[in-house]
Order: sequence, then C-alpha cells, then structure tokens
Amino acid sequence: MWELLQVGVIAAAGVFGFVAARRFVRGRLRFVDAVYSPAAPFIAAVMAAIVAWPLAALPIITQTASALFAIGVGMGTSTGVRDLKRLALPR
Repeated sequence: MWELLQVGVIAAAGVFGFVAARRFVRGRLRFVDAVYSPAAPFIAAVMAAIVAWPLAALPIITQTASALFAIGVGMGTSTGVRDLKRLALPR
C-alpha cells in the first residue's frame, strides 16, 4: 500500500511540475525575451530541483519525486516556449 501511494505522489509531482511550468511560461513570461533562450528549460529544471530537493526529507516525498518534478518543470517550460513561438507566427 505504501509503495502505491509513493507511485501516485511521484506521478502527481511530474504532472504538476509540467502543467504549472507550462501555464506560467504561457501566462507570465510571454513578453520576457530570456525565456526564448535554448538554456531556459535547463535553468528552470535545475532551479526546480534545488527547490524540491529538501522536500525529499519528508517521508512521503522521495528523491525520485523531486527529480521527476524538476524534469516536468523543464519539459513544461520547453512546451510553453514552443506554444508561444507557434502562437506568435503570422498566419
């Protein structure tokens, strides 16, 4: 039972990181030129890992959940930037 709960937390952390980062990039960072840099998803993922890593000390959150959260943030940032580029193209 405990393992199933941990798998759910790990999956939720990844999905939450992806959705939150994509929404933040599309909504708030729309006019920031630095987000269009190829290094932006990597920087976002590293910063998310630094923020989430101390939470791995809690019994329900593992280091895997922290790492998957960081990967989700990086992928969400990348997807949000790609969405912004697609919306900015004239039709």
